[in-house]
Amino acid sequence: MAKEQYRVDLDALDQVVRELNEILRDMGGPKHRAENNTYLAPGALGVNFSEQQELYDAHGTMVAHLQHDAIGPLEKLIDDFGQKTKQVKEAYDDAEAENSVT
Repeated sequence: MAKEQYRVDLDALDQVVRELNEILRDMGGPKHRAENNTYLAPGALGVNFSEQQELYDAHGTMVAHLQHDAIGPLEKLIDDFGQKTKQVKEAYDDAEAENSVT
């Protein structure tokens, strides 16, 4: 019976890691904007109306949601996948080096 052989494209795995790291760097933009570029100055929405504080509170809640519930977990997911892909690539590198020695 013929022995089946599988090949892993280590360059492709390396490219995946590089691209995921680039995505993480690019995500700093939305995270930074959510943290710093959404400031509402007092009175920006008007003054002396009954919903004023409710609007400011809703804005604060939305900024926190974007930072902690949307962008943060997405960054963590991408980072975890990148780290695991890197580990797999390194394991294949090691196995390939070991096989070439024996």
